[in-house]
Amino acid sequence: MKVLVSDNLGEIGVRMLQEEDGIDVDVKAGLSPEELSKIIGTYDALVIRSATNVTDELLEAARNLKVIGRAGVGLDNVDIPAATKRGVVVMNTPGGNVVTTAEHTIAMLLSLSRNIPSGTASLKAGRWDKKQLLGREIYNKWLGVIGFGKVGTIVADRARGLKMRVMVHDPFVTPEQIEKIGFKPVSLEELYRKSDFITVHVPKTRNTVGLIDQAAFGQMKNGVLIINCARGGIIDEDALNEALQSGKVGGAALDVFETEPPGTCKLFDHDRVICTPHLAASTLEAQTNVAMAISEQIIDYLKNGTIINAVNVPSVTGELLTKLGPYLSLADRIGNLQAQLSRGPVKKVDIEYEGDFSGLDLTPISTAILKGFLSPMVQDAVNFVNSPLIAKEMGINVTESNSAESDHFINLITLRVITTEMTNTVSGTIFGKRDPRIVQINNFGLELIPEGHLALIYNQDKPGAIGSIGTKLGKHRINISRMQVGQDQDGENNIIFLRTDTSIPDQVLKELRALPLINTVTPLEL
Repeated sequence: MKVLVSDNLGEIGVRMLQEEDGIDVDVKAGLSPEELSKIIGTYDALVIRSATNVTDELLEAARNLKVIGRAGVGLDNVDIPAATKRGVVVMNTPGGNVVTTAEHTIAMLLSLSRNIPSGTASLKAGRWDKKQLLGREIYNKWLGVIGFGKVGTIVADRARGLKMRVMVHDPFVTPEQIEKIGFKPVSLEELYRKSDFITVHVPKTRNTVGLIDQAAFGQMKNGVLIINCARGGIIDEDALNEALQSGKVGGAALDVFETEPPGTCKLFDHDRVICTPHLAASTLEAQTNVAMAISEQIIDYLKNGTIINAVNVPSVTGELLTKLGPYLSLADRIGNLQAQLSRGPVKKVDIEYEGDFSGLDLTPISTAILKGFLSPMVQDAVNFVNSPLIAKEMGINVTESNSAESDHFINLITLRVITTEMTNTVSGTIFGKRDPRIVQINNFGLELIPEGHLALIYNQDKPGAIGSIGTKLGKHRINISRMQVGQDQDGENNIIFLRTDTSIPDQVLKELRALPLINTVTPLEL
């Protein structure tokens, strides 16, 4: 079996692969996409970090590829749906660099507050700029942590050890869970208003791109210091530049950028901006950890068929996977749909199985539901192994029930999510032998194929409502490939699911919401 390492992997990981009987290893970092496409067809496994982009086109050429291993957590550079479609397992190594990333955040915070990079540069240039480089103490200052996942939790803990006061905002974690660990839960608005320092630790999603924009900066204290060691694009760089120019932001420490490498960047013109080239996960210890972990996972999969930390396949035997496959796909999409429909911190998740499941072990299906549900919240940190643990860490109470009776379907999977703001219920089943369908959303019955670019629209059940939607989308040359309509039990409102060939831009969403017979429009991606 042949393994290609196409990025710089820790030496110990390469050596582990080389020393394994029956595995041939080639290390070829820095290949262009064209060069990689020419040779990928002979390999069984591909080991990457962040430099290699695994596109649909590359996967088309990878006719023998069985597994992709990412030495690290981020999978922005892998087309996971394309890999899944071709039966290629995608693995990562969550947890291998969370401490390192958190430590880098603290290092950036301290360097920014005490002007360490500027002091170093000026002294080396022969100057003694002591008076110009007046710093700030962090003692007793408010640190606002946006995102309370593994990295955000460690950053909060380290800052507490430095005697900072810490407030936390995470829309998916209940205030009780944050308080239980000893921190102050706040709204995003309060965090902006009170923080002396703000650090970002959320995944990059449609909802978090541009999260900290001009409006957000307008709510902050004058002179606030900003740190981003999460993902580029979460902070709007144009808005940050304006805030630095006006003095609203007193300084920024950036490890990530909207475009990487950023090349010429207007933010670099500010003396009060310090930056590093995406180094948060780059320590000897972290690179050793992820290199060893991914090499062990690749070896175990190629030689024994064991799947560990896969983001698109559960850790089950091949025989069981064949039986569970359609249900796992359905479960993942039910969970993912629920996450996009629900608002507010999650308190409870109820999973209900009804009907004939032929004695199947339902545990992997429940895990798939949780994985799909948590993915929009924590992105690549969740997989088919750790989703129950992450749910527990977030303070989510998960229950399961099983009944042999089902009123309308041979079998039915229902996911009920209770948040601090609402309760949503989504039910799905398998049509035929393999086709997943969503058949119930709250009080609405429908037949939804859960895939692609979707929009959920609540509208008044009056003539012209559906026509106005089609006209508006047609004006913007957005094609509707499928439309499904369900009626509320009161007969006054409809639920419409649209599938479009392309995602609906934000401006078009605003125009749809402004139509007279439309109540709400929610974009969805499955």
